[in-house]
Amino acid sequence: MANEIHVLTPGSKLDVTNAGQFRRQVSDLVLSKPKVLLIDLKNVTFMDSSGLGALVSALKTVRANGGEMALASIGENVQMLFDLTSMGKIFKIYHDRAAFESQFGSILEQ
Repeated sequence: MANEIHVLTPGSKLDVTNAGQFRRQVSDLVLSKPKVLLIDLKNVTFMDSSGLGALVSALKTVRANGGEMALASIGENVQMLFDLTSMGKIFKIYHDRAAFESQFGSILEQ
């Protein structure tokens, strides 16, 4: 039986250099049909428009496969990008993983 919740924790940058790899990781995880995909951004200190585009693409991919996606632990620099682009309105965002877990229960890591 597939896990209901999968977690993806990108490295320190989500930008043009690794956005394609991130998209592939999401596509691979979605094959197992998780109910929720949590993108934990605790390590991400830099994100450019390619990284933001990769998150939007991930959201579309997850939704197209019947799942939900959430973000957690957004740092100050990434939050500024979300504020400037109003992207915070399209994502479910949790302060940290603990806040996410309090709503969804324990997380099964992948």
